[in-house]
Amino acid sequence: MANTIFGRLRTAWNVFRDRDPIGEFPRDQGHVSSRPMHMHMMTMGNEKSIVNAVYTRCAIDVAALNYRHIKVDANGSFLDTIDSGLNKCLSISANIDQSHMAFILDVVISMFDEGHVAIVPVDTSVNFASGSFDILSLRTGKVLEWHPSHVKVRLYNDRTGRDEDIHIDKERVAIVENPFYSTMNAPNSTLQRLIRKLNLLDVIDEQSGSGKLDLIIQLPYAVKSSARQLQAEQRRAALQAQLKDSQYGVAYADAVEKIVQLNRPAENNLLGQVEYLTTMVYNQLGMTQKILDGTATEEEFLNYYNRSVLPIADAVGFEMKRKFLTQTAITQGQSIGHFRDIFSMVTAANLAELADKFTRNEIASSNEIRAVVGWKPSDDPRASELKNKNIAEPPPVMEPAEEVPVEEVPPKY
Repeated sequence: MANTIFGRLRTAWNVFRDRDPIGEFPRDQGHVSSRPMHMHMMTMGNEKSIVNAVYTRCAIDVAALNYRHIKVDANGSFLDTIDSGLNKCLSISANIDQSHMAFILDVVISMFDEGHVAIVPVDTSVNFASGSFDILSLRTGKVLEWHPSHVKVRLYNDRTGRDEDIHIDKERVAIVENPFYSTMNAPNSTLQRLIRKLNLLDVIDEQSGSGKLDLIIQLPYAVKSSARQLQAEQRRAALQAQLKDSQYGVAYADAVEKIVQLNRPAENNLLGQVEYLTTMVYNQLGMTQKILDGTATEEEFLNYYNRSVLPIADAVGFEMKRKFLTQTAITQGQSIGHFRDIFSMVTAANLAELADKFTRNEIASSNEIRAVVGWKPSDDPRASELKNKNIAEPPPVMEPAEEVPVEEVPPKY
């Protein structure tokens, strides 16, 4: 009945037609805001110019990795993925507001902005202090106060829609510190000096574009006495009124008056200092301008990944492993791992060559390579075998034929 037309009409639901009447919503909607309250807003001028671009680029590359709750062997090699609530938070949905990628992006952006970030397990299967538990949701928080055994964290409560300050034991929260703290967040770090220079450059730009004329009027008489000063003020006010009230900004002056315009760009080395500090920030973070505009070579991207992305991903993964996995789980081989798609930066020509090498050396099967390309797996059972297709199969071994006994013929005399 459900597959018939009348069955589908009977069970169909429309979000606009079947919604509750206005004012009769059965539950308390909580705090209402015009913007997402769970999103982190940058502070201290980090949202300006090149700083925001660097933060966003690194955060996106770190969030693009695949984070998983995994099982490893005695040598630390990957064995399998563990189906758990923590793995779902890292691979599907971290909370009701954020997907797994948006959550990692929020973690990295908050860590860059503040120097450290708290990852708090909000919902767990049982009490956190009971020992064995499963994490069902994660959120980022801002550490407000540091104590010997606990911290005060400002955390978004999705039930009330507000930020709340709570005290949490350090054993229950993963506090990730920025590996590039001395470059990004220290008071006299290179990035902070760049931010101050950019702020000064913005002030100069605002002054240059404020619309002021910056004129000096040289009058044909001395203005040392109070009467002459009053006369000069009247002359200045009259000239200002002419420029203001005129449709095209035209005014007249006496033949003996001399007007000098001063609104020329300030001559200083501020722009050169900004360029120098920007280059230093790139070098210290393992980045280049080509990384931001997408023209970096494979070697440049590999260097950027190893020097910038990998340390940040390790800091996030190791801290979650240290706080969210019990000692028993770690002894059993559980861990938090992150993986990168090595084929994402490979061209079609190089991908074909890699596919041949991987299958020929029995590293990957044909169906695994088809999954990388985006094709559905083949139904041929040989496509799932780790076997070199370039080697011909040996001919089947023929069993020796049974010997037929030969009758002996008696000799003739």
